Amino acid sequence: MNNNNLFAAIRAAFPAELSAVAIESADSTTGRTTKRYTWQDIDEHTARIANLLTSMALPEGSRVAVQTEKSVEALMLYLGVLRAGYVYLPLNTAYQAGEIEYFIGNAEPAVVVCSPKSLAWVQPIADAAKVTRVFTLDESGGGTLIDEATKQSATQTIAVTGADDLAAILYTSGTTGRSKGAMLTHNNLLSNALTLKDYWGWSSNDVLIHALPIFHVHGLFVASHCALLSGARMIWFSKFDPNSVLARLPEATVFMGVPTLYVRLLADARLSKESCKNVRLFVAGSAPLLIETFNEWQERTGHTILERYGMSETAMLTSNPYAPDQGERRGGTVGFPLPGVNVRVADEKGGICPVNEIGGIEVKGPNVFAGYWRMPEKNKEEFTVDGWFKTGDVGKIDEHGYVVIVGRSKDLIISGGYNVYPAEIEGYINDMPGVAESAVIGVPHPDFGEAGVAVVVAKAGVSLDANLILSTLKNSIANFKVPKRVFVVAGLPRNAMGKVQKNLLRQEHAALFS
Repeated sequence: MNNNNLFAAIRAAFPAELSAVAIESADSTTGRTTKRYTWQDIDEHTARIANLLTSMALPEGSRVAVQTEKSVEALMLYLGVLRAGYVYLPLNTAYQAGEIEYFIGNAEPAVVVCSPKSLAWVQPIADAAKVTRVFTLDESGGGTLIDEATKQSATQTIAVTGADDLAAILYTSGTTGRSKGAMLTHNNLLSNALTLKDYWGWSSNDVLIHALPIFHVHGLFVASHCALLSGARMIWFSKFDPNSVLARLPEATVFMGVPTLYVRLLADARLSKESCKNVRLFVAGSAPLLIETFNEWQERTGHTILERYGMSETAMLTSNPYAPDQGERRGGTVGFPLPGVNVRVADEKGGICPVNEIGGIEVKGPNVFAGYWRMPEKNKEEFTVDGWFKTGDVGKIDEHGYVVIVGRSKDLIISGGYNVYPAEIEGYINDMPGVAESAVIGVPHPDFGEAGVAVVVAKAGVSLDANLILSTLKNSIANFKVPKRVFVVAGLPRNAMGKVQKNLLRQEHAALFS
């Protein structure tokens, strides 16, 4: 019987010599190695975690919700959940109690794993949702999860799953502000990972600097899967720091980052052609890469950044070429559709746009998700009758086949690689005393790519304090969602139909951070 479990494919890609180092955990300040993990360690640690989950006799398809700091053990937890045949649910470490309460209530996980420092407020939420068990896992790889897992056997038979069985649920929001759980199957993730492995020329000789978070597609799926499926070594940082990354860059062959990371590396005088001499591939994604950054990186290092395009719902969709015979890497574009992925641009009536005409980007392929968790009506809205997923992004395909993203139909703000949905932030602001209405927009920012700006209208006779609005938001939502500036105004611009003209607000504040 064929086993379509993603972990089965990852385990099959382990090198023959299991005593070789697979992951080096490095100090985020100095870059020095603090601990080494062999391929044997990965095999045994994931087996113990899988056995722990299996010993709990959880229902088939159970979700395991995880909100922990980044550690190698957190990666082991993800792999152990796959190995046991359950569904992994990563949650941004910046989410606050109100957000976690929604995710746990909506996904109904059987198990929750959180940081020890969060246990006091996570436990009551989990108890109210009748979660079977709550474990802890800290940034150093300790906690009740590891304590219990070490009691389990280090051998385990990988659970058999079907290609269309769920492997993960990633929550992403929409214009209504209500978060949606994108259901990703084992085949969604494996097909995409194998495509990237081949298209980007991965081998067991590669060394990846992993400095991305592991609660979203870029760090958890793209980076980790490519390395694991290639038997390649990872240098693992719990967080990004230019000093530590530059200390280890000479021994790396691959680096992946959001545009903000490239901006911060360029700000360090030590970045040079010499420091990058062994790197064969720099990948950027999760947010638009400014052409200035693209050009400066090329001049400074001699390397051309490969920009690609993907989503929580689809993993990777397009990529600039890796091999020279496939074409050049063009700044301002996200390259060509990946092998096996179809991309088209449609007009408002559903017709296919001609070359260079802007429209809505729609996609189809084995990587496209199975739909939104428990939201059948939303699935009908987001998929066309012939099965294409409407990404919500606006763009065009030029005469050479390069895909160019020109905007986002849902007013999404991408700040430092994180998705920020204006409707959600507006909801929090509008609930504050004295607020009549608000509009949140994204404007260019030299470091974050985009930054949120809130424009707020007070109720008649009320005086609002912009700083108080900001401080209230900081205590309510994840920090990356909090607008960088708040302006209190007399009214919002509207068109004849009464709709707020956010384009005018963007124009007004476009140079705010320049």
